[in-house]
Amino acid sequence: MKKPVVALVGRPNVGKSTIFNRLVGKKIAIIEDTPGVTRDRVYGSVTFKDYHFHLIDTGGIDLGNDAFNEEIKMQAEIAIEEADVVVFVVDAKEGLTSNDLVVRDMLMKANKKVVVAMNKMDSKESREHLYDFYELGFEDYINVSGEQNEGIYDLLEQITRDFPKIEEEYDENILKFCVIGRPNVGKSSLVNAIVGENKVIVSDVAGTTRDAIDTPFTYHGQECVVIDTAGMRKRGKVYENIEKYSLLRSLKAIDRSDVCVIVINAEEGIIEHDKHIAGYALEAGKAVVIAVNKWDVIEDKDEAMKKWKNDIRAHFQFMTYAPIVFLSAKTTKRIHTLMPEVLRVYENSKREIKTNVLNDVITDAYALNLPPTYKGKRLKIYFSTQVGIKPPTFHIQVNSKGLIHFSYERYLENKLRESFDFEGTPIVLQFKNKGEEEL
Repeated sequence: MKKPVVALVGRPNVGKSTIFNRLVGKKIAIIEDTPGVTRDRVYGSVTFKDYHFHLIDTGGIDLGNDAFNEEIKMQAEIAIEEADVVVFVVDAKEGLTSNDLVVRDMLMKANKKVVVAMNKMDSKESREHLYDFYELGFEDYINVSGEQNEGIYDLLEQITRDFPKIEEEYDENILKFCVIGRPNVGKSSLVNAIVGENKVIVSDVAGTTRDAIDTPFTYHGQECVVIDTAGMRKRGKVYENIEKYSLLRSLKAIDRSDVCVIVINAEEGIIEHDKHIAGYALEAGKAVVIAVNKWDVIEDKDEAMKKWKNDIRAHFQFMTYAPIVFLSAKTTKRIHTLMPEVLRVYENSKREIKTNVLNDVITDAYALNLPPTYKGKRLKIYFSTQVGIKPPTFHIQVNSKGLIHFSYERYLENKLRESFDFEGTPIVLQFKNKGEEEL
């Protein structure tokens, strides 16, 4: 599935981050009453009715002499270019400013659908400035208050008004996996090595200039599509900052995939951006394989492999279930180790556990390690059932979900992993009070 992209833009301190958090439903963006706090783009996913879309919160575009302003402007330009809809946030309390006109000019050139969100409409001052913003020349205006959570539903209605119905691109039996990672880790070379090894390319389907490149092929009888996020066919100064642009491409590819191959450069080691990208795969509930590329340049490979495994487990503590492979896309050495892992974690992500077997495991785990009491009450588990796959999702009926401690949830997850092969896939535990409506 391809998710539409929505970008929030505007000058500093108009409340973009507050609106972002309202739309996403959780606090992700940093909110501080200082212009320019959000210096980069922040990403989230929004679900509204039958629609799902990516949301980007950009840094404020300012006319001042701050050294970051050109960088922020470029980031906003990238977000606008990628967006299907742009929400132009203005401060109704302060009124129309010259900075708003600068943002207006950028949006006019971009020729995108624009919704003007007149924020802070809960203040008396805003009534005086309300009609000034119609000078901006756009068609759609919405009164909102991010702080008071007013007008957000209307804003979502306006954003999604022209969104097409999302349809599956491929048959559900086709394994779709993406190769993600920061720039220059060898993603495209790895895709070529994977497809070249199998020599059964069905076709080479190039997406639009804003999408990843899909390559269908067959591996041991399994139809597959590998999604490469590395191709960049656009030119111009906006795309010089590849590091920032790559993340949105990765998000799009992750959404469309069953499995994510996270590529790390063996020459450079693990950096924070690697973990950020892996975190998005985790949040999306995707099965993963970690591939350490450029292994051909490493000396004393046996010793290095041990160290790398320890380092990966230390840095990716949120993903200890992920298998690790070491390979060289350039020389194709050890390339044969990757696809078996991709297939295995894909199958694990679809694994279904019989209800009676599941209850035996959960009941035994509970008896083996009773949860501690809290204010004289102890958690009781009544019944467990699997309610979904990709990722495997379990509904656990309890006396009070308020008694669930994260450490006990982790304990139950570990017991499930000990009993069933869920390597490579996240698993989701959903606790429901007895009598609460089923999912």
